[in-house]
Amino acid sequence: MSPNIDDLLSKLPVDRIANQLGEDPANIRQAAENVLPALLMGMGANAQAPEGRDSLATALGKHDPSLAEGEVDVEAIDTDDGAKIAHHIFGSQEDQVVSQLGGVAGGNDLVKKLLPLLAPIVMSWLAGRLQQRGTTEAASSQGGMLEQILGQVLGGGGGQAAPGGGIFGDLLGGLLGGGRR
Repeated sequence: MSPNIDDLLSKLPVDRIANQLGEDPANIRQAAENVLPALLMGMGANAQAPEGRDSLATALGKHDPSLAEGEVDVEAIDTDDGAKIAHHIFGSQEDQVVSQLGGVAGGNDLVKKLLPLLAPIVMSWLAGRLQQRGTTEAASSQGGMLEQILGQVLGGGGGQAAPGGGIFGDLLGGLLGGGRR
């Protein structure tokens, strides 16, 4: 797994998320190890086209990076926004992605519970990465930097690479293909 994804995982308050969802912390950790890369891979697929990249850069500008600084405050997560983010990332493929992830991440129900919690964290984390690069430029310039950041996080260029061994390429690659714009 990419050190960047490990960094994001280390910020997750697994015990508090498990308590909130009524799940075992080990299941939450395992599921998050699969769901986080899938969210990032979906964003990478969307960022392959200039309009998708620019749309994502604009959306990131609306997310507060402080959510993912230090340990994440679960109470501060807007799960309604998270559900919208996940739907935008995966589009009409969302149910299929949930089904594919459910097979490796503790079941469909757990994935459905985690997506709205983890999507805002990923957005906040990526927003922080863009800010760390010192960007005060237009969204189109941020879009180019966003593609670089996603490429680094995913271990390749622009979301083409599959993190976590080849499992995400095998399970999600065809679904995410060109991404949703």
